[in-house]
Amino acid sequence: MRDIAVLIFLAACIIASLRCAWHGVLALAIFSYLNPHAFAWGFVRSLPAFQILFLVVVLTTIMSKERQPIPKDWRVPVFITLWFYFLLTTTQAYFPADAWAKLWFVTKIFIPLFFTLILINTREKLYYLIVTIACSIGFVATKGGLFALKSGFAHRVYGPPGTQFYENNAFAIAVLIAIPMMLLWYRETPRQWIRYGIIAAIPLMLASAISSWSRGAFLTMGVLTIVLLWHSKRKILILPILIGAIAMAPRFLPEEWFGRMDTLNTYQEDQSAMSRIQAWTDGWNHTLQHPFMGSGFEGWRWVTQRDWHSAYVEMFSEHGFIAFALWLSLILGTLFSLTSLPRKTKNIEGMEWVDNYCYMLRASLIAYMVGTLFLGLSYWDILYHIIFIAVLIKQFALRELAEKTGQQSLKRKSITNKSVMGIST
Repeated sequence: MRDIAVLIFLAACIIASLRCAWHGVLALAIFSYLNPHAFAWGFVRSLPAFQILFLVVVLTTIMSKERQPIPKDWRVPVFITLWFYFLLTTTQAYFPADAWAKLWFVTKIFIPLFFTLILINTREKLYYLIVTIACSIGFVATKGGLFALKSGFAHRVYGPPGTQFYENNAFAIAVLIAIPMMLLWYRETPRQWIRYGIIAAIPLMLASAISSWSRGAFLTMGVLTIVLLWHSKRKILILPILIGAIAMAPRFLPEEWFGRMDTLNTYQEDQSAMSRIQAWTDGWNHTLQHPFMGSGFEGWRWVTQRDWHSAYVEMFSEHGFIAFALWLSLILGTLFSLTSLPRKTKNIEGMEWVDNYCYMLRASLIAYMVGTLFLGLSYWDILYHIIFIAVLIKQFALRELAEKTGQQSLKRKSITNKSVMGIST
């Protein structure tokens, strides 16, 4: 039965993509983050659904008349340069077979992202893309939250099979990244019943993140809470609820959960934490000796005893400091753009959406930055989706700002001309 349902859904996505090219971008996001065919039991489970949709999107993009030129934003050439730098370091990798396989894996993540820049050419389409990403992660997270409450948080919650965030720690970070997107949806939707649904879903999403038993997610949740509280217009209402939830937590969470979180204070005695620090130290020392090429993809097998467990260490250890500078500039540059753009549109009627989009996407990016301090997720598709969405937000905001500024200038000229004519008569 599940196989049939997934096949029908895939067919609907293909038809929608053929009818309207930008729908294919939404379909790719669904099959990237939700990966619905992985929940099937039969032959559909191994069906290359994402590849099929990708080919459909390529075809419809070529035929579409609604595509736009790739935005002239500095982040696009930096992104492409980083991609080519990966190719360069792969030629010098310690494990060539594994490195070329990982490069192909990363390439399959990167190429579809360009369709976001080409086909998402209006703010309305961008809104639906953000909602699609939030719902794709939120659906599984809500389901996981119900399971967490039912089981008393005694079991760990995992993400969709076959995705980059199936592992419990990664899934918790993905959920926390998606929560600001859900809040963006809440603020932008005019439908009250959707708002009620979002209000019900977010606590369940938080429950699923808590039940991941991830210490990195616990820290990320604390930072994200502060960021969202800072931007909230209802601090007086939210603070008592937050304090009450913290006070009630010991009644619902098992003692083992608190014991695991307490290892953050005694990390010197935790073997897992100390082995991560050793991996970070080994990666840093190796990069000092090989600052331009690093170790290549999967180089941790040569350099240290375990995976990097940090996106930052992973990037400079595997590709050197130049690639790390390119990668970090994309993140920090996007963070700066999302911070500065609302200042340009402040107090301009009709552009309140810029604040919401920028601040919520910035919160998602901060969640990624904090969460991946302890997880090797530097090639995660959601990071680059956020960066490209930020590029489009800037393009649409500046375009709309120019139009409104031009209209105001015309009004001023018209008023001035009328005044001059009145004086002359």
